[in-house]
Amino acid sequence: MKSHAIHTNHSNKISKIIPFLGITLLLFTIIPFYYPFQKSTIVKSTLPESSDTPVTIIEHSDVNLIEINEHEDCDLFTGEWVPNPEAPYYTNRTCWAIHEHQNCVKYGRPDLDFMKWRWKPDGCELPLFNPYQFLELVRDKSLAFVGDSIGRNQMQSLICMLSRVEFPVENSYTSDQNFIRWKYLGYNFTLSTFWTPFLVKAEEADPNGPTKTGLFNLYLDEFDPKWTSQIEDFDYVVINAGHWFSRPGFYYEKGQIVGCRFCQVENITDYPMTYGYRKAFRTAFRAINSLKNFKGVTYLKTYSPMHFENGNWNDGGDCVRTKPFKSNEATLEGMNLELYMTQIEEFKVAEQEAKRRGKRFRLMDLTQAMLLRPDGHPSKYGHWPHENVTLYNDCVHWCLPGAIDTWSDFLLQMMKTEGRRSYEQRLQSKHKKVGSSKFMFH
Repeated sequence: MKSHAIHTNHSNKISKIIPFLGITLLLFTIIPFYYPFQKSTIVKSTLPESSDTPVTIIEHSDVNLIEINEHEDCDLFTGEWVPNPEAPYYTNRTCWAIHEHQNCVKYGRPDLDFMKWRWKPDGCELPLFNPYQFLELVRDKSLAFVGDSIGRNQMQSLICMLSRVEFPVENSYTSDQNFIRWKYLGYNFTLSTFWTPFLVKAEEADPNGPTKTGLFNLYLDEFDPKWTSQIEDFDYVVINAGHWFSRPGFYYEKGQIVGCRFCQVENITDYPMTYGYRKAFRTAFRAINSLKNFKGVTYLKTYSPMHFENGNWNDGGDCVRTKPFKSNEATLEGMNLELYMTQIEEFKVAEQEAKRRGKRFRLMDLTQAMLLRPDGHPSKYGHWPHENVTLYNDCVHWCLPGAIDTWSDFLLQMMKTEGRRSYEQRLQSKHKKVGSSKFMFH
């Protein structure tokens, strides 16, 4: 995203924090985070239950067309959403990996055009995802999603995008489904998710808390060993975090309380959401940089904005739009902007340290693209209307199939670019050695 496209007014910074809290504070408590994958026989039908949209088939021969037509001056993450009549590439009946509360077609969403868009960068093209190419690139490798339910949302999308070639089998090292691991046997490819919504060591201090959404102890300078002890052998790590930081919590550093987030306790400094957010990313990046044997690529997936309109989550707020915004119709602002900029600032610092240590950090800058997709959320189509469930309109997660299938387009293109970059670096290194040897013999 180009920096000049972002505008903010810090004079009303404090006033924007409280409304943001009201919007997000309870959402991730109200909407459950874990629904087991339905391991059922794959249905051969190519039609969703309420749609006549066919699935587009990609031929296996296309795997030979792994070409990178990259424009060095092109920003993949600045552009527009344009129609894609060929989508979707799977349906809710051909892929069992869809989380029930993102299964919008199953639960009766009447408009289906939200599935038929692709991202068009300014000045270049972003190739559509080819599952054969992807699986060839990750053959004998491993990929981990580290973060919250948005990261898991992406993993489920990727499984569905790859389902045209192969479904994985579960190969977990624990019965805890928050740390599930999948294996693509035909490609010896491992796909994992590590549940760590705060990225750092955390514990629930009170299931209710001052707002009935839980109260957490966040140890902002301590690694979360549930993922930091597991990723050293992975080839790719996609990290994300965001909405959970709106919850009340005590902030610990060096084992002592230094403040809190909306804890409502006297004599404890109440910090803005970005305080804990910044420290958590700093610690998470430090954890990765400290792994001596980690040779993989770390991708930061930037903050994914929510799209409540006409109210907060619990007073009628909803996301009922049926098509994307144009780039000049939406501006990143308020808390969304502050969280995004916090991520970018911490990433840049960590990236420089990574270079010194011979590690690779890459920015998957999806915030602007997703800001333009208010049509992509489940809203009320995450359950049957007659179900007696305490759920509100979901304008945070994303329908599948849907907008975040494009995240696989970005991931594959970045992986291809990474492969080319690594090849060129090896080639340069080889030439330097040859040149040095010739010089020594003269």
